Formats: sequence, C-alpha cells, structure tokens
Amino acid sequence: MSGRDNGGLPPEAGAEWAGWFEYPPSRQPRLIPPIVLAYIGDAVYEVAVRQYLISKPNLKPNQLHHQATGIVSAKAQSRILAALETVLTDEEKDVVRQGRNAKSGTIPKNANVLEYRHATAFESLIGYLYYTQRHDRMRELIGMGIDYMEQQRHIK
Repeated sequence: MSGRDNGGLPPEAGAEWAGWFEYPPSRQPRLIPPIVLAYIGDAVYEVAVRQYLISKPNLKPNQLHHQATGIVSAKAQSRILAALETVLTDEEKDVVRQGRNAKSGTIPKNANVLEYRHATAFESLIGYLYYTQRHDRMRELIGMGIDYMEQQRHIK
C-alpha cells in the first residue's frame, strides 16, 4: 500500500482500502454517481467473465470472444438482472433503481433502451459492491448471473 487513506469509505467498509489496486474511490460509494459505478462495474464484470471463460478447457480466442459477448452484452446483463431481482437486498435494489434511472447520454447499439438501462443498473450494482468491498457478495451475484446465462445457452 502506498499510504493512501481509505478514500472516504464508511467505517463499515474497513479502515483500509482493499480493492484490486491501491486506488480507493475519491468519495463514499453511496456518493458516486450511478453511471460512474457502472463504469467500474462494467470492467469488473468483464474481468470476471473472461476469467470464467479461461477456466474452461479448449477455448480458442475467437471462441472466448464469442462466448464473452453472449454474457457481457447489454441484452445478457438485462436478463441477468431480471433473474437476480428476487435475491437482491433492499439496499442492492436501491442501487439498481438509481442505476436504471441514470441518464448515460449514450445510445445503445445492440440493445433497446430498456435493456440498456437494465444493463447499466446491473453494472452499477457490481461497481457498488466492488467499492463497498463486498467482494464475496459481488462474486456470488456474478456467479449466479454466469450460471443463469450458461443454463439459458443450453436450453436453446
């Protein structure tokens, strides 16, 4: 650690920042705009999916990309969020609501506006869990989402 403080994290988040890197957020996670939480949540989720895919045997780079796209697309994230809704806490539902209602200023390419907003909500939740250092819960929800998408792929 470089001696940085905890980035204004609330006491329940621990006295020391414990993210993947030594750069704590500049403010408490509840004060970070949902679009910014989605920005980091998108990256964290992408790494999780890539790590999952690389854990599987015999995948070539083009297969990795194709399978990743099926799990990280806005359509997929929207479906994952719908599947997870019943297991979310009230606090998590609040983060999702704020993420869904946030104005991103971008136009979705491969999804409709509703799917895009739900995907942003999902990414906001992942970002929030990352910055509140609830990594076990974050991994649990991501794992449930990946499992759900894999089940859907095998049903088709």
